[in-house]
Amino acid sequence: MVQSMRETERKYEVPSPADTSWLPELERVDGVAAVVDRSPEELDAVYYDTDDLRLSGSSAVLRRRTGGADAGWHLKLPLSGDSREEIRSPLTDTVPDALLDLTRSRTRGAELTPVVRIRSTRQVRHLVDADGTLRAELCVDSVRAESLRVDGRHAAWNELEVELAEDADPALLDAVEKKLRKKGIARAHSPSKLVRALDETVTTTAEASDRSDGSDGSAVRDPELAGAQVLAYVREQIRALTALDPAVRRDRPDAVHKMRVACRRLRSCLRSYRSVLDRDATDEIRRELKWLAGELGAERDQEVLMERLSGEIEALPGELVLGPVAARLRVWNVVDSTESHLRSLDALGSRRYLDLLDSLDALVERPPLRAKAAKDARKVLARAVLKEYGRLAGRMTDALELSPGPERDVALHEARKAAKKVRYATEVARPALGKPAKRLGKRVKAVQKVLGDHQDSVVARGALRDLAVVAQTAGEAGFTWGLLYGTEQARAQNSERELPALWDLASAPGLRKKLDR
Repeated sequence: MVQSMRETERKYEVPSPADTSWLPELERVDGVAAVVDRSPEELDAVYYDTDDLRLSGSSAVLRRRTGGADAGWHLKLPLSGDSREEIRSPLTDTVPDALLDLTRSRTRGAELTPVVRIRSTRQVRHLVDADGTLRAELCVDSVRAESLRVDGRHAAWNELEVELAEDADPALLDAVEKKLRKKGIARAHSPSKLVRALDETVTTTAEASDRSDGSDGSAVRDPELAGAQVLAYVREQIRALTALDPAVRRDRPDAVHKMRVACRRLRSCLRSYRSVLDRDATDEIRRELKWLAGELGAERDQEVLMERLSGEIEALPGELVLGPVAARLRVWNVVDSTESHLRSLDALGSRRYLDLLDSLDALVERPPLRAKAAKDARKVLARAVLKEYGRLAGRMTDALELSPGPERDVALHEARKAAKKVRYATEVARPALGKPAKRLGKRVKAVQKVLGDHQDSVVARGALRDLAVVAQTAGEAGFTWGLLYGTEQARAQNSERELPALWDLASAPGLRKKLDR
């Protein structure tokens, strides 16, 4: 069984653990009434990584630690700012399977072996408020690091950690840092003990891989050129895909949705910017991204549908809810959501998924750049956005000319997918095109939102009909299911009425002309 907690801390350089002349300053921090000494600790941690240090390269840490109050296996994953998520598992001789799964998007299944041993003599103090409530923990560590590789080098240093207590105000860290700086105590150069230990004890001979773009590399590095702009966006989405993997495996709220969106953004970027990245190399990646998004889609669609239908039932007056409607919906959701989550886990546990991640890494390490990658980003990216917009305009014209019914529902769904492509294309282009791209993206997003609500209504009506049939077979009243079906029909009609005005705003000629200047 693993446990998860959020860790927010900062590290500082201290010359000697014996020098505590700076401690009285911390009692003057707002919200801190006293600095309380705690018992010293002896900590012994062995850090695990792949031969090529894939975990540390992605800012993740896996260690087996003895000593202290939290002995066991710890997997630390980066969050925003000074925070990390720490996932703990009980002490065992080998890496727990649960933690192996959570590292897989980073390790790609490569073996994890000991790379560094770090022992620390820790002096612990608590910063408490007037009620004696812990606001932050302050630890001064005397650190000894030893490489567990062939070279076996050693290093030693002292450091100070200030870790925020749960529910404490993050502003406390700033206030503490201000006092420390006055005493000449600066932030540590390394973000973690592991990074510093690797820097000081591990000899690496790896050299940066040569680019195969057939140029001097400017198309990859120069932010004014199209290649650099597109690749920056691709890298960002690959990082998101990798980082979201552990959250999806643990069924965290909204994780599947975010990972699916990262897949779609990547697919859309590789499609929209074929003039920059050769489709001979990217089309297969796009197909695999479509596969992954599809496997995740069942779980995400179930989440959306359950939230929608349960909200509609809760909004009904009690006298209009006839029969065990809410209970039947919950039973239906448990069955479908369990199956769909297992489908997501099967996908993430497959070799096919790891091969996709490897292909994405290879794409950015050796990008298949075309001639336009070395051209001015504004012109190349604007042309790609306008091309996608033209496809959307055609879809919208076709859909709006159809009469309400199943054929129009399908056409509006196709228009929705085209709107997403335009919006994602504007995201790639925003650093180069600025406000015009942002404005177009915002207006197309409004169109996409209405089209999305319409499609959700189409899907919801299908589910409601199925639920009504099952309820009727069980001898339950069908009134409420019919009422909900009618509610969804009305929502779809409202979406169709809203759509023309929103499309007029998104299709204003002046909006597009500003992109092409």
